[in-house]
Amino acid sequence: MKLKKNKSKKQNNQTEQKTFSNEAAMIAGIVEGSPDAVGVAIVRLICGCKKMAAVDKEGEPASKVIIYRDEALEVCAKCKEDNGAFSRVKEAFIHWEDPEPEETVKKAIEVKVLGTMPTVH
Repeated sequence: MKLKKNKSKKQNNQTEQKTFSNEAAMIAGIVEGSPDAVGVAIVRLICGCKKMAAVDKEGEPASKVIIYRDEALEVCAKCKEDNGAFSRVKEAFIHWEDPEPEETVKKAIEVKVLGTMPTVH
């Protein structure tokens, strides 16, 4: 019985690592195409789709918004319908690039880009 639990934990860990790797690749691609970017806003939706966009030092968009789903050719039907509605947000945060802005600037950008709703990260 313990072997099955360990195996499922190992599989979950591998899946999480692959998801993180896919997300890191998307972040790198967005930053590469956005020379003014100080970070990438990441919005994870309940359905498993993700929305990402680069932001500049003023909190303005530095790229187009990209919506995608790991290991899928298309986003889900619900996201096609409502473009990843705010009501379905599971988690939202900004991945900061080095050198990171000062804390006060980061907070101002986060509020401008993500709003003041509590988020999980």
